[in-house]
Amino acid sequence: MLSRPAPAPDAVRAFGTGDQVADVRFAGGSAADRPVLVVVHGGFWRPSFDRVHLRPLTEALAAAGWASVMPEYRRVPGRPDLAVRDVHEAVRMVAGMPEFASRRVVLVGHSAGGHLVLQVAAALEEPAGVLALAPVADLRLAQQLRLDGNAVPAFLGEDADARADLDPARLPAPACPVRIVHGIEDGIVPLEVSESYRRSHPGAVLTRVDGGHFALIDPRSAAWPAVLGALGDLG
Repeated sequence: MLSRPAPAPDAVRAFGTGDQVADVRFAGGSAADRPVLVVVHGGFWRPSFDRVHLRPLTEALAAAGWASVMPEYRRVPGRPDLAVRDVHEAVRMVAGMPEFASRRVVLVGHSAGGHLVLQVAAALEEPAGVLALAPVADLRLAQQLRLDGNAVPAFLGEDADARADLDPARLPAPACPVRIVHGIEDGIVPLEVSESYRRSHPGAVLTRVDGGHFALIDPRSAAWPAVLGALGDLG
């Protein structure tokens, strides 16, 4: 999935106050009756992973009738608020796009992107729903597990205990429906991280599927129907 080619997006739009850009894919058929997806990529918030690896996913979503906007967010170690701010800005951009006027928004994120969409949704009223795929949904637990070589303190620039405001498991539950899909064989972000979030927020629906971390973003995987099914529940 990290190297699979995909067609270029239909458009690339600038947003925010810096050099942030977002891929835009339109979809035909019933797309006008569905929410627009704001898709946030993972990569443990590290600069080396960008949105390009999720282009096969957004291509498959467009083929399934889901329009999407996929922002590139700033990934600066020790400055987590930049990433959060960029996702907020991307949601605001979608609300102002003439092509998506009056359309609802569903936030979709994988891994670290799952963390970001859960965190942003807790502070926004706009989303119609959240779909988090193998999310880093509990920062304290992820830090205890030392995921990806201590990715959490590298992202935060400090201990996770100091940033409850960025930890979905410690924030209020989003006002919108939350769906989580997580592979039971995930060795990168273990299932227990999503289970911990679910204990904090019992209203979230957690779907366990066969497969590992990247099966959830692979349209060719056996887990893909569960991803589409969760979107269908939200839109």
